Amino acid sequence: MTKSLNVVCAKWGSAYGADYVNRLHRGVLRNSTRHVNFFCVTDDPRGIDSDITCIELKEFAFQSDLIRAQKCAAKKNGAYRKIAMFEPGLLPVTGAVLAFDLDVIISGPIDDLANFAPGHIAMPPPFAVSSKRPTFGEGSVIKFEPEHHGFLFSDIATSTALMVQESFGSEQSYTSGRAKAYGLFSPFPKEWVVSFKHHCRPAQPLNAFMPPKKPQTARVICFHGRPSIQEAIDGFKSDLLHKTKPASWIAHHWK
Repeated sequence: MTKSLNVVCAKWGSAYGADYVNRLHRGVLRNSTRHVNFFCVTDDPRGIDSDITCIELKEFAFQSDLIRAQKCAAKKNGAYRKIAMFEPGLLPVTGAVLAFDLDVIISGPIDDLANFAPGHIAMPPPFAVSSKRPTFGEGSVIKFEPEHHGFLFSDIATSTALMVQESFGSEQSYTSGRAKAYGLFSPFPKEWVVSFKHHCRPAQPLNAFMPPKKPQTARVICFHGRPSIQEAIDGFKSDLLHKTKPASWIAHHWK
């Protein structure tokens, strides 16, 4: 298949540097057989490789309403700025787009993610059940089609407070919930996108003695919270129970 693979990520603030964008881009190139169109929606393009197309991350017209609603729902600012990627007309492509968070590594072939469930929005099934912020999918990887799924942006733009309240202040709850409401949600096979903490790191107390292992079927591994990617490579300890032995294999995918 000669069809291009379209990929987008979002970077704002100082939590993740340009190196995260560049490493993600290289991981995508290593794991796709297609020509890759890679976009980064960002407020600071400095240090991002020249073969990545940077798109300015602008403030939403409803920015003040969004911040106010987030503080009421979650008492903090969440990751709703990611929905900028869904704004109709923002990306100069049609067809499937893969949106990745920056705290992931590409560990296997990803073309199948773009081919999955045509016409639907696809996300990994939840890594863990949460009663505080229930969600149908994890926001670390989202497959969507810009020409068909503009409601992911327009719905929250027109009903900001309601959408934030209904999604409990969680961007992934919003995205998966709206897709579900439109009858356009399909979860990826659970073995394709995995959590480092839940699927690679041994359960307590084995985590103190055994190194994490990569699931052979994983195409994307997500590092939500701690340890971060580098901490997982080096080994991590926050207290006597929460330990992670060094996982040097991660470095092979994050370079």
